[in-house]
Amino acid sequence: MGLLAFRTLKFRKASFVATFVAMFLGAAIVMACGGLMETGIRMDAQPQRLSGAPIVVTGQQTSDSGALSERGRVDPALVDTVRGVPGVAKAVPDVSFPAVVVPGGAGASDIDDADGGSTAGHNWASASLAPYTLDSGAAPTGADEVVLDRTLAERADASVGSRVELAVQGVSHSYLVSGVVTRSGPDGDPAVFVSDERARELTGGIDNIGVVPEAGASVATVTSAVKAAVDGDASVLAGERRGLAEAPGALTAQRTVIILAAVFGSWAVLVVLFGVASTLGLTLQQRTREMALLRSIGTTPSQLRRMILMETSVLSVIATALAVAPGYLLGRLICSILTDSGVLSPVIVFHQGWVPMLVGAATAVLAAAGATRFAGRKAARTEPVAALADSETNPRWFTRNRLLLALFFLTVGLSLSATTVLVMENGPTLASTAGPASVFFSIGIALLAPGICAAVVAVLRLPVRLLTGLPGRLAVRNTATNPVRMASAAAPVIMLIAIATGTLYMQSTEDSVSARSYEEGISADYVLDSDAGGFRPEVAGQVAGLPGVAAASGLITSRGFVEAESGSADIALRGVDAGGVGRTLALRDVTGSLDALSGDTVALSTERAEKFGVAVGDQLPVRLGDGTQAKPKVVALFAGDPDEEFLLLPAGTLAAHTTEGLTEHVLVRADKDADLGALKTELASFVGQLPGAKVADSSTLSGSSDSIQQILVTANYTVVAMIVGYAAITVINTLVVVTRKRRREIGLSRLTGATRAQVFGMLSVEGALISVVAVVLGTAAAATTIVPYAMVKNDSYLPSGSVGIYLAVVGGSLLLIFGGTLFPSWRGMRTPPVETVAAE
Repeated sequence: MGLLAFRTLKFRKASFVATFVAMFLGAAIVMACGGLMETGIRMDAQPQRLSGAPIVVTGQQTSDSGALSERGRVDPALVDTVRGVPGVAKAVPDVSFPAVVVPGGAGASDIDDADGGSTAGHNWASASLAPYTLDSGAAPTGADEVVLDRTLAERADASVGSRVELAVQGVSHSYLVSGVVTRSGPDGDPAVFVSDERARELTGGIDNIGVVPEAGASVATVTSAVKAAVDGDASVLAGERRGLAEAPGALTAQRTVIILAAVFGSWAVLVVLFGVASTLGLTLQQRTREMALLRSIGTTPSQLRRMILMETSVLSVIATALAVAPGYLLGRLICSILTDSGVLSPVIVFHQGWVPMLVGAATAVLAAAGATRFAGRKAARTEPVAALADSETNPRWFTRNRLLLALFFLTVGLSLSATTVLVMENGPTLASTAGPASVFFSIGIALLAPGICAAVVAVLRLPVRLLTGLPGRLAVRNTATNPVRMASAAAPVIMLIAIATGTLYMQSTEDSVSARSYEEGISADYVLDSDAGGFRPEVAGQVAGLPGVAAASGLITSRGFVEAESGSADIALRGVDAGGVGRTLALRDVTGSLDALSGDTVALSTERAEKFGVAVGDQLPVRLGDGTQAKPKVVALFAGDPDEEFLLLPAGTLAAHTTEGLTEHVLVRADKDADLGALKTELASFVGQLPGAKVADSSTLSGSSDSIQQILVTANYTVVAMIVGYAAITVINTLVVVTRKRRREIGLSRLTGATRAQVFGMLSVEGALISVVAVVLGTAAAATTIVPYAMVKNDSYLPSGSVGIYLAVVGGSLLLIFGGTLFPSWRGMRTPPVETVAAE
């Protein structure tokens, strides 16, 4: 039977193309999602500026509650401790701080990367870790001296002896360029170096310690010794993980990436299983006569099953082997998109080992094996004479197993929808139940599609005949006598519409609700932004004293954890100024006093206070973004918004525990009688004295919302586009296979007098009937995702977003249906009908 299987593949190449394509693309997609999962689990980071240090000691980047969002500083005393470890040749302290080249001096408000732009400042001693080589000039010694790397010097048109304006810590200073360096390690961002003393003045501490072992010393042994020496006071990194020291907060993306890979990976597996199984099942179904002839000449059922399994195995092995390279490239593409959209840090290295490859291959092989088992068993079990007779009649589609499987998928889909509404809280995990609901439900509907198609044709029989004449009568008869063929074409379109519509409207609803919630929470009229890293703490107070200003408050964003007795919870942190927060943020039903928000205090929503078991006057256990534990006193409660949960902390308190240490925005509320145009002019005059500062409307803040869902927009669209693209290819494969099988039928119609126009009319009516079934059922399946998600997020049965999304999905599906049906038929009718019938 093995030889027969190879001969079948050899002489039926066209019949197996669709199955091969489905296996190949399915394996590649699952491999790509698996690579994303592995990347999220490992979170390796390629070192750049610290590449010359085999070991790096850095601040803690995780806590018992989770990954930390801000840089944790290292105790300067650890430098001497590490130097004294046996096997250590040198321990170099590393300091980093934001620095911006200001074109035109301190009064320049526009900062352009082409003129220098944002960069990073470091202490001179750390230049040896990259390593950098001093090309000209000398090392910085004075407080007003800097060394520029060559890339930045060329951008800023600076050279040794010239002066350059740098904005550091929100203040612009003029520095003398004492030297220019060239980087000999991996490429990285432009850098500025100041003296070690000046760096300590600017930052007040050190960020990392680069450790270089003695010649001949084992890196692993020295790493263990350094870990023992620091005794848990810092994190010790080696190998590819050293790059995490250069990217504080990079590990916060780990949970997001893993959840993303798990959710969309499971979607991909379901879609691939369905796509491969349906395509292979349809191919085997259309070979019923061939199998019947084999049974009639004495082939046993087991031999027939072995032949089909051998064919499938050969296809599976070839398809999955060829999918390895595309799967890896697709995974890298997804990872790069996540990096560009801000979900992943640029230092994170993409990994895709043998495990994702094996999972992708196994998925395609198992899907094919399952389809082989179910689609080929009828032909293998039927008696020879009955099999030959059945090959000329319609296949029996309704079985007990099919019904039970359909009920299982429908029940799971509806259960996920109910769970979304009744159990899940409004948060980032809401999509984990709402999203897959439409996938399960659409598979369940697709399993029952032949019966549904028969019912739809029966209902539309009379109007179709009346409206379309002879082509309609032919189409109705064809679909009524072979609903399985119609269902085979409609099923993948149902899934395509369900996934695309459900996910796109789920994301548009999230975008709308998040933006609206953030915007409604701001009552300021204007906001001051800075391209120079931020503002000094005193700027908000200076703005509050300007004419026409009723109140002003700084705004700092971070993330931390509440570590209450009821459990740990990740939450957004906002730093504000007590004097202006009450009038610049729209806080409702405030109890306590926001004016008391200074020092070691906190304000939070009433709902969160009840969850954490605290009231005004109690202490709330909080872990800040850099890992610092605090117990601020609760001084105020306010009505919360489930889409924007946050803690309010004094700006000065929170700034000290952020990587930048500066105020990100200044919110400005105008007097009720103030002329807004005059106030904006006054603010513009004020910020003209600050490097990189500008005035904007408060609505711009909604675009920079720190909601975790916002950073997933690009990721969601990317992965969904990949899955929808696969579903679209499955649709085309199915329609082309169905149409190719009907070449003899179409040829006979031509021989009995039907014109090309009438044949095209018949196929168009059939396509319209398929479209009606697919659109109605696909929309119903999409509703299992859209409706519960909108009810929780938007308190409405309807999602947010343009109706154009739905029209685009439906329009694209119709284009696939008619294109996949009419184009192959048009090509087939170029051959004379006599030759077509004879060939078939």
